[in-house]
Amino acid sequence: MLRTPRALLLDFGGVLADAPSPPPDPPQLVQRLFRLVDGAVSAERIARDLTTGAHAYGRWRDEESAGEHPVELGHRQVWARFVTGGWPAPARAAVDREATPLAYAWTWHPEWDVRPGIPAALAAATRAGLPLAVVSNTTCGAAPRDFLAAAGLGALFTAQLYSDEAGVRKPNPELARLAARALGVPVADCWFVGDSRHRDVACARRAGAGAAVLMRSPRTDREEPLPELAPDAVVEDGHGLLALLRDAGVTDPAA
Repeated sequence: MLRTPRALLLDFGGVLADAPSPPPDPPQLVQRLFRLVDGAVSAERIARDLTTGAHAYGRWRDEESAGEHPVELGHRQVWARFVTGGWPAPARAAVDREATPLAYAWTWHPEWDVRPGIPAALAAATRAGLPLAVVSNTTCGAAPRDFLAAAGLGALFTAQLYSDEAGVRKPNPELARLAARALGVPVADCWFVGDSRHRDVACARRAGAGAAVLMRSPRTDREEPLPELAPDAVVEDGHGLLALLRDAGVTDPAA
């Protein structure tokens, strides 16, 4: 049985929401960029550079996350480094000026959906007096923040920590420590709930979290299993998380 937590730190994609990978070159973003650069770059090239850039950015994230203290790039850096490097100077400048709203559009996915059981688990934890924080790697944290608000869950979180805003990315333990400090709870008294052994379980271990809870998602099965990153518990969804909380002595007054 896990020790009773005093707070929960939760990943976004794969935990709070089913977050399938968006297409690297969504047509609406291609057309938005085409209009923004006033046709100086063809729509075909924009789509190609978005796809190539998304793959390059993904490789960079993997390489960066393998280090001891991985950092995150700002929106302007992402566009300049991975997408617009070969574009005419006026086109690069136009994207640079709109880097943040463009990053939002590149991050947002209309197919996001709250994972089963998550509303009940979050509500029960809140009623039991456990503060909640989001701890997530993302290109633009404003997108998942808006999704949670629209889903009626945003107000349940005392803090939302996203890598693009914090400048560090999981498994850098500083992201978890920042979240714990925002909640006013020692990280050793927090459960860290994520769907990635390489990112979330590693972050929990480095930060000294009280427990690392793995919530299975499609990404979980794609990762290479690492014995040294075994979680303290595995759940399938929010229903499993709620059962785990009850087993650990978290009592919901409304139950």
